[in-house]
Amino acid sequence: MTAYYAHSTETPDKSDWQRLSDHLQSVGGLAATNAKAFGAEAMASVAGLLHDLGKYTERFQARLSGDLNRVDHATWGAAIARDRYKDIGQLLAYGIAGHHAGLANGVNGDARSALKERLSPEYLAGLPALLDIWQQEIALPDTLGLPAGFNRKAQRGMFQLSLLARMVFSCLVDADFIDTDNYYRQIKGDAPRAIGQGPKLEALRERLNTYLLQSRFEPTTDVKRLRGDILHHVRSQAQHAPGRFSLTVPTGGGKTLSSLAFALDHAIHHGLRRIIYVIPFTSIIEQNAQVFRDAFGDLGEDAVLEHHSAFIEKAPPKDDPDRYQSTRKLRLAMENWDAPVVVTTAVQFFESLFSDRPSRCRKLHNIAGSVVILDEAQTLPQDLLRPCVTLLDELALNYCSSIVLCTATQPALRADEGFKGGLEKVHELAPEPDQLYRKLKRVSARHIGTISDDRLADQLRQREQVLCIVNNRRHARQLFESIQHDDGARHLSTLMTARHRSAVLAEVRQRLKEGSPCRLISTSLIEAGVDISLPAVLRAEAGLDSIAQAAGRCNREGLWPVETSEVLIFATENPDWAPPTELKLFAAAFRSVERRFREDLLALEAVKAYFQELYFLLGDDRLDKEGVLDQLKRAQPDSLPLETLAANFRVIKTTMRPVIIPFDWRTRKRDPEVETALNELEFTVGAARKLQTHLVQVPQKAYDALWQTHAIEPIAPEKYGEQFVQLVNARLYDGRFGLHWDDPQFLDVDTLVV
Repeated sequence: MTAYYAHSTETPDKSDWQRLSDHLQSVGGLAATNAKAFGAEAMASVAGLLHDLGKYTERFQARLSGDLNRVDHATWGAAIARDRYKDIGQLLAYGIAGHHAGLANGVNGDARSALKERLSPEYLAGLPALLDIWQQEIALPDTLGLPAGFNRKAQRGMFQLSLLARMVFSCLVDADFIDTDNYYRQIKGDAPRAIGQGPKLEALRERLNTYLLQSRFEPTTDVKRLRGDILHHVRSQAQHAPGRFSLTVPTGGGKTLSSLAFALDHAIHHGLRRIIYVIPFTSIIEQNAQVFRDAFGDLGEDAVLEHHSAFIEKAPPKDDPDRYQSTRKLRLAMENWDAPVVVTTAVQFFESLFSDRPSRCRKLHNIAGSVVILDEAQTLPQDLLRPCVTLLDELALNYCSSIVLCTATQPALRADEGFKGGLEKVHELAPEPDQLYRKLKRVSARHIGTISDDRLADQLRQREQVLCIVNNRRHARQLFESIQHDDGARHLSTLMTARHRSAVLAEVRQRLKEGSPCRLISTSLIEAGVDISLPAVLRAEAGLDSIAQAAGRCNREGLWPVETSEVLIFATENPDWAPPTELKLFAAAFRSVERRFREDLLALEAVKAYFQELYFLLGDDRLDKEGVLDQLKRAQPDSLPLETLAANFRVIKTTMRPVIIPFDWRTRKRDPEVETALNELEFTVGAARKLQTHLVQVPQKAYDALWQTHAIEPIAPEKYGEQFVQLVNARLYDGRFGLHWDDPQFLDVDTLVV
């Protein structure tokens, strides 16, 4: 009897080739296991059994033996799924047909052919004939049903089905990656890839309990006693049924570790699998991940996975996605979030859940059955807020996940707060948030009107220790240059590498500890979880949530009187520093609230009123600017716009490009740590991650300017293309304010010569 194979080696007699039936059955079994958390085992199993069905053709078997002609081996399985299982089979067909190249639209294709075209009689007639032997080797169920809780006729039925299609796709591509990888590992004599081998949640809770007994929560001050009370109350809510939660705790109240403790207790009690901590900004992901590692002690390194996208991930080439993806299966261990604790960014989390690409979707099924904590929940992207809220609600409703909105400034996202399609049955974890606010109030906030650049500089000179936060990098740099010769003047910007910013912050903290003068000027990056405390903060007009975050850097430990710990909000007189249009809208919402809550600008009622005003000014359409929900309302199972949604769902609209800074900012000499990481890129999985703290993200126009003047160059372009690009002109990185490209005097003459 003729044997049919899925993967091959160089062995001529085919004795170690992987049989196709073995691969399909293994992928089906792994996919079913992946889908168990949301009850879609049968659907995922069928997707696995059918995904490579087109390899049951003479032409594909010839390809394994050396024939270089391409063979579409995915479409036959998609066609069988659709024909046998109707609408449910149609959902499976998206993932089966796209398990290499990615998910297509049902109709009206973009870069990819629409699924309707791939499943048309004309297209199928042009495929190699499918051999009947597959029906003897693969057993399919007679019927398939949707998991419990899904209803295609519900108000958001197509939203549900589109997410289900991506979730089953995730189960499939992850199972395919793992089985293929394990086959080639076996060929090399290596052990299979470990699955679910991180520390148990119970062990992590034990380490965390030990850590929490240490000084941070030890009741030696009123603030620490209150942190302990908050922690105890939050943990006491862990037995509450899985669903939607909020944790409203003022800055300094210990919400990070309290939310982690709740998540562990809640997950253990309800049999959930992992904790996913979603952070708004890449700049603080390593900081938070390290907090968790420290809390888990000796288990920290194995327990915590960081995942964000600093480097460009290339899409499969259109000319041969099959070959490209097969290579990736062997070369890359793409993170599938198979870890007890995942720390990621909002960009990575939400864009992945709307993605169409196998590599980004691979992890989605591991979100099911998890506790998802959204840190600084008020930073959810405004233009995509309604689809994001719908997505979070869907994860809680049908994917056995608990969602925790964690912040000091809780956005008004509940249905009973007037948010269209908002969350319902949200359980607050904190004890009496209004009382907590009053007990932890450490600052006085007031608006000081419109001021000039000179007056702003004078405000900084009049104070020994002060933080000033402005809305753009040009303003920050100009203000710093105006006071740079004053004692203790320091500057922070995203044009500095994370390593550079950390060094500046360490110096600032030391000066504060010593009581030395410290005048720190920063963009809003310092509001994102930076643990620093000064007796006064000046903040350019912005949204009330940003102002509250700025206030969190003032009198953080309650060491100074509330009355003298001032947060001063100002409007800038200089039109050069006018905020962009969107920030103007946030500032307008703030000014509306400021008139009503002038006596206590940061009270929870003021925060709630601010978000309600902001959402009113934005309008429902602006809260779903790409029309995600409307597109899905108009869709049917055979016309889901999966590729279009992925293309349009971008949390960050401006294209940013990473540039590696290989120089020490103090000496302008090559940094040995960067050199080592660059040399190890090809061989060490973690080498690229070591470069994260040496990156600066720049807009596309700036990237182009640097490229045209030969100030940057790609590293090993024959291997990586433009994935890794480094600065080669050391003079363009200044130790005071980081990377710059706008001043011609810093461009070496020889870089202008082509």
